[in-house]
Amino acid sequence: MSTPTVPSPTRPVTTLYPPEGWGAPKNRHGHASGGIAGLPEGTEIFSADNHISVADDIFYERFPEELKGAAPRIWYEDGAYMVGMKGKAWTGGDFGRVLMQYDDLAGAASNNIEARIKELKQDGIDKELAFPNAVLALFHYPDKSLRERVFRIYNEHIADLQERSNGHFNGVGLINWWDPRGTRSTLEELKSLGLRTFLLPLNPGKDDDGNIYDYGSTAMDAVWDEIEAAGLPVSHHIGETPPKTPCQNNSVVVGMMVNVDSFREQFAKYVFSGILDRHPSLKIGWFEGGIAWVPTALQDAEHMLASYRHMFNHQLEHGVQHYWDNHMSASFMVDPLGLQLIDRIGVDNVMWSSDYPHNESTFGYSEKSLASVVDAVGADDAVKIVSTNVKKFLGLPVDAS
Repeated sequence: MSTPTVPSPTRPVTTLYPPEGWGAPKNRHGHASGGIAGLPEGTEIFSADNHISVADDIFYERFPEELKGAAPRIWYEDGAYMVGMKGKAWTGGDFGRVLMQYDDLAGAASNNIEARIKELKQDGIDKELAFPNAVLALFHYPDKSLRERVFRIYNEHIADLQERSNGHFNGVGLINWWDPRGTRSTLEELKSLGLRTFLLPLNPGKDDDGNIYDYGSTAMDAVWDEIEAAGLPVSHHIGETPPKTPCQNNSVVVGMMVNVDSFREQFAKYVFSGILDRHPSLKIGWFEGGIAWVPTALQDAEHMLASYRHMFNHQLEHGVQHYWDNHMSASFMVDPLGLQLIDRIGVDNVMWSSDYPHNESTFGYSEKSLASVVDAVGADDAVKIVSTNVKKFLGLPVDAS
């Protein structure tokens, strides 16, 4: 029996990370020279994944007087914007330590949208899609009715920033995922505010009886019905899953290694639990986990399909690749291995991002990161990756200037 020939890579895998000694992002500065080599003149650079910290005490300020005692508070302490109650932050530990690395940047928080636009422009970025930072701690606020109120206030806050940014800033909203009627009302309000996507947690938590929500169950179909009817794409983001065991040394990085590999379970549910078969117009974006995970997930899913199809209680209507090609896309900052595998992933399913202002962001060397995309895929496909694809994901005009 002959041994299969494995083709050699056509593009070398190179690395492109912050130069040693740059330190935290607050010590970095954008210095784009104007125009990325190889990109057509006038290409809008659109970061598909940035972050913003809420700087004002918006929940306390906007809760009615009789509920202010239950409102989450926001305050500035030790270089970061905290979220918590009664002076105790819910964003402590490693997460809090990481936040303190970049919240002092002029544009990192919501109280200076003008400085944010300027800082990003200095790094070569024209537009952005911005996810929450510490507000993610509110995903599992115990009182679900107050949680929904918090989400509505957050949506109003970032929608106001979006309006004031003159198209530079696009915010990611939050919705009720535990009750179909709440899903519908939060989505309707989110759309009316002009927001174009929302963040759905990878860990949806438990119902009032202590049962874990299963996105892939038919019991959740009513929620998916409302999401599909709204016509907005779903966004998932890394960062919810801490390590399951303690780590004495360099725990921040160990935690990040866990975080960046957090999509597989929900990816499998979309494909194998029938979510996409029952809701064929859903669009899903996977953010900040890179793109190199995609070929291995597709390969393993195809192997599992072939191996276990006889045990299925839901038979797939399509092949595995169909669900990726037609429903999903993912973002990356620096992913030379993923770009080497772009033919399997698909140029139309990939979005570049800066991840400003996080430690692992390309802030300060975005121009080099963007140039590496051009080198890997050529100018025409690079325009899709750094500009067009995220606009299509959000339903924005692709020729906007």
